[in-house]
Amino acid sequence: MKRFANRPRRGARAALACVFVIATGVHAADHAKDVDPFIGVDADGEVFLGATVPFGMVKLGPDVRSFDGRPVKSGYHSTGEVVGFSHLHLSGGAGKYGNILLAPVTGALQPADIHSPRSDEEAGAGYYSTYLSRYRTRVELTATRRTGLHRYTFTDAGDAHVTVDLQHALNVGKGEEDQRFLGGDVEVVSDHEIEGVGRYIGGWNEGGEYRVYFYLSADTPAAGTRTWRGRGLDAARRAHTDADEDLGASLDYRVTAGQTIQAKVGISFISVAQARRNADEEIPGWDFAAVRQAAVAQWNRALARIEIHGADEVERRTFYTALYHTMMMPSDHSGENPKWSSGEPYYDDFQAIWDTFRSDGPLLTLIAPDRQRDIVRSLIDTYRHAGYMPDARVGNDNGRTQGGSNADVLVADAYVKRLTGIDYATGLQAMLKDAQVPPADPRKQGRGGLDTYNTLGYIAQPTERAGSRTVEYAYDDFAIAELACGLGHAREAKRYVRQAGNWANLWDASLEQEGIRGFLRPRNADGSWAAPYLMKRGTWPDFFYEADLWTYSLYAPQDVRRLVALAGGRQAFVQRLDRLFDRGHFDMGNEPGFLIPDLYLWAGRPDRTADRIIDLLRRDFGDSRAGIPGNDDSGAMSSWYAFQSMGFYPNAGQDVYLIGTPSFPEVDIDLGHGRTFRIVAENFRRDRLNRYVQSATLDGRPLDTAWFRHGQIANGGTLRLVMGSKPSGWGTKTPPPSLSDPGFVPCGKRGGD
Repeated sequence: MKRFANRPRRGARAALACVFVIATGVHAADHAKDVDPFIGVDADGEVFLGATVPFGMVKLGPDVRSFDGRPVKSGYHSTGEVVGFSHLHLSGGAGKYGNILLAPVTGALQPADIHSPRSDEEAGAGYYSTYLSRYRTRVELTATRRTGLHRYTFTDAGDAHVTVDLQHALNVGKGEEDQRFLGGDVEVVSDHEIEGVGRYIGGWNEGGEYRVYFYLSADTPAAGTRTWRGRGLDAARRAHTDADEDLGASLDYRVTAGQTIQAKVGISFISVAQARRNADEEIPGWDFAAVRQAAVAQWNRALARIEIHGADEVERRTFYTALYHTMMMPSDHSGENPKWSSGEPYYDDFQAIWDTFRSDGPLLTLIAPDRQRDIVRSLIDTYRHAGYMPDARVGNDNGRTQGGSNADVLVADAYVKRLTGIDYATGLQAMLKDAQVPPADPRKQGRGGLDTYNTLGYIAQPTERAGSRTVEYAYDDFAIAELACGLGHAREAKRYVRQAGNWANLWDASLEQEGIRGFLRPRNADGSWAAPYLMKRGTWPDFFYEADLWTYSLYAPQDVRRLVALAGGRQAFVQRLDRLFDRGHFDMGNEPGFLIPDLYLWAGRPDRTADRIIDLLRRDFGDSRAGIPGNDDSGAMSSWYAFQSMGFYPNAGQDVYLIGTPSFPEVDIDLGHGRTFRIVAENFRRDRLNRYVQSATLDGRPLDTAWFRHGQIANGGTLRLVMGSKPSGWGTKTPPPSLSDPGFVPCGKRGGD
């Protein structure tokens, strides 16, 4: 597998690249070379493969269908044929976008028959290339935030075409999660320009109509141009349809052998004029190498915030690719909001916060705090104009809400970690609306089941996802209590501290499974128990969403102390966790269990946390095309890997980090403004025999707990862990904080304050 061929010579940087490198720091480490975008493209990883910049709106890459003609829902797979290169994609998810599809074609043009096997694929940060064997054409792609740049090199002389297809979209069909083409307009403006708009609806989020405007400009005048609607090619310069039928245009050439044609495509959700401005401003010339190098420079600046030491090539590739994946989404659509005008940042492509709030958001808080600040500001601004903060939002429309109102946790996480520049007062209003106002469509936004949750303290049967929603709402209520307390709203803080214990209202102490007693159980409105829910992995209409009773019965991040007590004490809790892992109940491929390996810390067993983390990192992650355990889910899986391999993990929404076991002898995290948080593992061994912490210091002072607070590292510092081959007494006495700790206050004085 090739990845980094054709790297531009350093001396060949044009003005665009030079200006960008100077502006972003020429001394940034070159971690873009460690990124392998092919990691996780298969085995349901669904990561984006193609050209983009950090949080870029344009994600330009190949769309693939199987050899028997079935389109890939996420866009890419290692096997199959390429049908073209579209400009909008998700990463780690499927069922949306795939809009404005370009394809180079040679020979006679048949718009309904554009596809080709490919070979010699190369990919790196900000770059993708492949060879289309049917058309004997080399394709290279790079991108800026809102514009894609294509370079096509034709092997043979003869007829060639640069085509644009507006009808194409991913996951097209008639199902509730499918997309549909509603129509569009295309116009040939000149012998090298095409512009237009496509209208689409649906997708995974069951979203409303969204429009994608484009402006295409080629660096070579065409010998002729054509448009098509339906099956027929036409010399007309314009084509329009309000139906789900083929719609597109072509620039037609007579090329010489080895000739290269470039096309830049500005994308906008606002207008064709805005799409043209995006193309002209972001790529003013035709220096492909300069645009590519500018993208690489952006990635280097983003990736340089973490430096791992002592890693081999495979470990570096796996780690920095994971970090790369965490910066794909949400997408920065600032200046591209068709729904309202605002001076606030605007981010889209939250698919979904249910996946990312646990680890991806807290990671950005550490390594990209300005970015995370703007993301939270965007969520609050969406509340101002759309009525609710989203749990998911794609294509400029909220939906779908899988569990709780988990944007609440992101707001709380930002607050307790002191991100500034956020209107927390309005954020609290948004959170209180989540908790108090039933939405018209609970799959679109807000909280469903509030009628029983706010009166009974649990969601009663037969409301869908009653179990998983109840425990998530309880944690969201804890997030409300944190912010309300911090802003001086004592009455609201008291109410939501109380409601943060609602998860236990579904705990049936008598329910027994495999020798373990005490699990969550469906409950009726009259207080009686319904039949236990024993499905392995539920979905939308079920009691638990995408996990089972073993996982959700352990979901109380705000009060693990009480969870340990209900489970029968520390020894029984360890036995429960061991049973969960050893009998295959733990699902690394889904987010509800992300915190479970660290729960041993509340039972005084940091050694078991270390064992489980090492097993999971070795078994489920790697540098192969199947190197991610299931959907990456907008970087959720990748951020879990990044945290745990560094040796600590956040309890999202709180100012607490949990110490596991580091995978590297030293990690440096650039917190910005000259502050560095360093993790040093003394006696580190690559075989991981020395996996257990024997003692620890934080900034030279003894640290006896297997956890620390954000305030203790906010200004930088060094966490020094002395590692050994046998469990020790370190970290066994004082568990991480819990709501039921004596004297606990949700906005109380934090360590390091």
